Amino acid sequence: MKIDSVVEFVRDLYNTDEFIPLHAPTFQGNEKKYVLDTLDSTFVSSVGKFVDEFERKMEAYTGTARAVATVNGTAALSAALYLAGVKRNDLVITQALTFVATCNALYHLGAEPVFIDVSRVSLGLCPVAMNNWLSEYAELTDRGCVHKKTRQHIRAVVPMHTFGHPVELDELVAVCRKWHIILVEDAAESLGSFYKGKHTGTLGDYSALSFNGNKIITTGGGGMVFCKTAENGVRAKHVTTTAKVPHPYEFYHDEPGFNYRMPNLNAALGCGQMEMLETFLKQKRVLAKHYETFFTGSEFNFVKEPEYASSNYWLNAVICDNLDSRDVLLKQMNEAKVMARPIWKLMHRLPMFAHSMRDDLKNSEYIEARLVNLPSSPTEILPL
Repeated sequence: MKIDSVVEFVRDLYNTDEFIPLHAPTFQGNEKKYVLDTLDSTFVSSVGKFVDEFERKMEAYTGTARAVATVNGTAALSAALYLAGVKRNDLVITQALTFVATCNALYHLGAEPVFIDVSRVSLGLCPVAMNNWLSEYAELTDRGCVHKKTRQHIRAVVPMHTFGHPVELDELVAVCRKWHIILVEDAAESLGSFYKGKHTGTLGDYSALSFNGNKIITTGGGGMVFCKTAENGVRAKHVTTTAKVPHPYEFYHDEPGFNYRMPNLNAALGCGQMEMLETFLKQKRVLAKHYETFFTGSEFNFVKEPEYASSNYWLNAVICDNLDSRDVLLKQMNEAKVMARPIWKLMHRLPMFAHSMRDDLKNSEYIEARLVNLPSSPTEILPL
């Protein structure tokens, strides 16, 4: 398949000869009205009706017991890990095939990542690889799960739902129960994705979402912590609001907390975006179907949702034959002003995580050398 035909196909999808971004925000509803309402109210910071409304909308849509809005996705993940009990010198299992924010949250808590391979089906953490590594290097003690050699506590596991495709959650939950490890989902990219009918982020004890400008809905910046129980949600809101004890006028804080609360201004934008979420999801699934049909029979293998899941198709992607094929596709599409991007560099290749424990990462390295993301902004296209 000639790259020119790929460029022409994408331009036809978006009906433009202008630059096509990878994923642009779309504002078609009440976003401006709600933001202006916030300005008129003067409640633009972390207090205001839209923060509570955004959290309630998210709980109703996803079925999580409690949602707590934060300033960004990294803050949400940091808070989720803190609430899960992750401490300095702990080990936390995650994937090397992820955005750096996953590991940055661990680093700033003083924990160390352990990089386990991903599944080629989900592009996310492989439960078989995780159990194999634990069987070889870990043991259960009265302290919980510890590394045999270093005696470090293996506190949590953080799978990431890559590009919105849900990981194999039932299997990961089973491995976590077997080894007494807490599951914290990095659901940053997966709003609108469902695993066997359950929304991502609702099976782990805690999870984190992102509403960055390139996500399926945006609050400008912004993130959210999901909590499996209402009780944990009360604590999440407390620690993300500087752990201030309510009082008419006194300032008393009963533990070290975070100033992570989402401003009302951002939440107003999020409320408007939530009203458009179903429209965006329908448009993105139609877009994904067009890509899948176009690439059928070509040397480019379109990444489809796992059979057990319904994905939001946040970023569409193809797997190329090899690294050279990947680089040709990236170069020619970007030269034609149609944005395409490789997947992230594997975390163990970055200097701050080069020393981290890891398994062979065979699938991760295969995907790293071959995957290309394609323009994925929601757009109106007729179904096939």
